[in-house]
Amino acid sequence: MDWKKAWTTTTNTTNGALDSLSPVCAPFAARWDQEADRRNKLRTPEHLKTLMAAQKEHNAARSTLSTAKSQHHTARAATRNPFSAARRAARVASKAAARHERDTNAKLKAARVNYPSTLKARAIQAHSAHAVPSVLASALMSTSHLTVWPATTSALLIGANVAGLALGRRTLRVPVDESLSLEERQLMERLDPSYWVEHAEDRGLSGTVTTPPAIEPGGIRCEVRLDGTWTVKTLADKADSVRALLGARTALRIRITSASRGGWAVLSLATRSAAAGVSSLWTPERIPDDPMVMSLGLDTETGDEVLVPFDERLLVSGASGTGKSWSFRPLMATAHLRGDLLLIDGKGEEANIWESVCRVAVEADEIAAAIDDAHAEMTRRKHDMKKRGISVWDGRQLTVPIDEGQVVLAAIARDRDRLQRLIELSSLGRSRGVVLWWATQYPLTDGSAPGVHKLIAPNLLTRFSLRVAGTTQAQVALDDCAHYAPHQIPDGREYRGHGYLKGYGPRMLRTWTLDDTGVRALPKSIWSPEQATEESAPRTPLRLVKDIAAAPAGAATNRDKVLDAVQAGARTAKAVADATGLNKGTVSREIKALTASGALHRTADGRLLPGQRAA
Repeated sequence: MDWKKAWTTTTNTTNGALDSLSPVCAPFAARWDQEADRRNKLRTPEHLKTLMAAQKEHNAARSTLSTAKSQHHTARAATRNPFSAARRAARVASKAAARHERDTNAKLKAARVNYPSTLKARAIQAHSAHAVPSVLASALMSTSHLTVWPATTSALLIGANVAGLALGRRTLRVPVDESLSLEERQLMERLDPSYWVEHAEDRGLSGTVTTPPAIEPGGIRCEVRLDGTWTVKTLADKADSVRALLGARTALRIRITSASRGGWAVLSLATRSAAAGVSSLWTPERIPDDPMVMSLGLDTETGDEVLVPFDERLLVSGASGTGKSWSFRPLMATAHLRGDLLLIDGKGEEANIWESVCRVAVEADEIAAAIDDAHAEMTRRKHDMKKRGISVWDGRQLTVPIDEGQVVLAAIARDRDRLQRLIELSSLGRSRGVVLWWATQYPLTDGSAPGVHKLIAPNLLTRFSLRVAGTTQAQVALDDCAHYAPHQIPDGREYRGHGYLKGYGPRMLRTWTLDDTGVRALPKSIWSPEQATEESAPRTPLRLVKDIAAAPAGAATNRDKVLDAVQAGARTAKAVADATGLNKGTVSREIKALTASGALHRTADGRLLPGQRAA
């Protein structure tokens, strides 16, 4: 036999059993030590001096009472007359002595409370009170054979008291996996029920007990039993106390949520990310087979892929430097490959990359034309759907991403008609296959420079938020899920592209990213309203913008119509639109192209004149 191995196994088994019993005995030992400490603090020299004086006074009062009672008895024996002077005097003296004895006895009791016996001495007295009689009972009950059960019972009670104190005060050894990091080992040791029960009261967490923690792909997870009046909300409000008890660093994300059963909470510590080993670079292969969803990113706790509706209106929020544009690109690329994309870029940086792939709008007139064209397409599809008797558009989806929303709203703030068209795109476009996506650094609906209009925000049901500035922005960014606290996401390059999805739960997601090279590699497809006519089949893919030189001989293009109207005397864009019957967006775009080519000339006051080429 391997005696060393056997000894080690026995020792480990014994220690494991004692470790499992220690949390049960810890409350008893804690109460014992608390009471013993209270008694020791009261045993001061001043209280001892008061107790000795009270004892001396009480002994004197008892002696006086004894003498008074003896004199009263003698007086009663001397005469039978109860009204005699001697008997009355003896009776009054006896009553006065009795009152004085009772007063001194009350003072003595108070002094003994203020200077109590030690808890150890009190325990010995209590055990002696049943140990001595039990031994005598065993001896008296023994006749032909020894009766030991009274003494045995007494001895078991004494042993239970001593063992309970020893186990409750035992220094625990919490085994952890050596493959874990130093931080994880420390946290798992302190999350162990034995450590937690021993130290919870010091942090105001008495009444909560953890289960043995487990390491998962997203970090450490354990359940917490909530006793008494504890709830998940009250424990979540004590998150700072939990962090202090665990000694966790300030930047470590601690999440407290409801468990699958009442009276329990789930405590999660994000010591690692389940998405750490997966590349965040997006490729077209990540487009799901289901045409109704698209991939947003990975759950950092479980590593699962997170999907969002493709045909749903979307709000993406994120402060500057949080990776908002890079996180938005994979969604735009999915929309571009599945349908048509019309990017309205208030800042212009993203348009520099996307202009060779899809139609973009940056300048004020381009933004206005894009809104008009998208609204006109939405209206055209409405009539087409009525003619065909359908309630939901069954053709290609036209996705209209807006980035940055604050700049776009500022550009059309004074144009009520165009603002109304944008609002109608958000409220009416989804069923007609024209879907609005909104991205902003400033998720606010009030103030002089809102990031999203107050009538548009309620229509954006799918919401994803990276780190934002504060609680007000978090409320707009995630609506009723603002308690996910996107404003508390740590600031740092490693957390770029990390955020929360409304309704998914307070689990952080890491989005896919798409670099400039990946965007330029996408196939070119420029959407224009001329491609979609009422006679075109709804499922036919939109063609690229037609080349003017390829138009049939004798056919007048929109550009020719605009040029002819100016040569005929129209001097403003409105006059040209009235003369040609074209919508304002098309007129604005053609005027810009003709002005750039020199066919038209715009005066300082904004009037249009034929250029040298036109002459």
